[in-house]
Amino acid sequence: MSGFAKRIIPCLDVKDGRVVKGVSFVGLKDAGDPVEVAKRYNDEGADEITFLDITASHENRDTIVHIVKEVAKEVFIPLTVGGGIRTLDDIYKLLSVGCDKISINSHAINNPDFINESSKRFGSQCIVVAIDAKRVGNSWNIYINGGRINTGKDALKWAKEVEQRGAGEILLTSMDCDGQKNGYDIELTSKMSSMLGIPVIASGGAGTMEHIKDAFKNGADAALAASIFHYKEIDIMDLKRYLDKEGIAVRL
Repeated sequence: MSGFAKRIIPCLDVKDGRVVKGVSFVGLKDAGDPVEVAKRYNDEGADEITFLDITASHENRDTIVHIVKEVAKEVFIPLTVGGGIRTLDDIYKLLSVGCDKISINSHAINNPDFINESSKRFGSQCIVVAIDAKRVGNSWNIYINGGRINTGKDALKWAKEVEQRGAGEILLTSMDCDGQKNGYDIELTSKMSSMLGIPVIASGGAGTMEHIKDAFKNGADAALAASIFHYKEIDIMDLKRYLDKEGIAVRL
């Protein structure tokens, strides 16, 4: 657990050039233009923004590069982009148009050496490994391809390996909690944070300010959320003032 200010990160799922939002990875609804939405978050006090290109086949890769370029002109907080990143060239293209970090998920599992190669080339601070985890009995398995395929891999063991391979951060999404607004998977977040020396971003399940506070009290370095911010259920500065009162270090 780090002594740095905790970060609030709105997540923009992008499909065909639009921001969308679903529940447990399905039932997508339109939530606006990515440049407009990102600009709003920049103005509202978000610490970072994460874009996930959720239909990232190669024909959509250019769409997200174009969007990142437009967003980077308007936004002055760090941008992370994930979805379909498979080559060092994919990373280079995104970093060169103004993205600060990239997030890899399925490809990291299919080709773990890619974590080593990308962190060596671009620096650990640029490489976030996303883990989509679902409880199976007393442990958590990793799912890939937008939550469609159970890899059978243990999420905690994989997190440790990811850290050893040079990732600078982990984006941990609980598929059980995603979009449900009943809170993050605190047990998983706490276990993962306590065993790693790199930051863990909690994702999946935020519905209230208390949920975000709980994630921070249980080791998360950052909290990522989508619908509560997209639909203005929670104002980011109100959230930060609440966290500050609760004794959690945030950037006000």
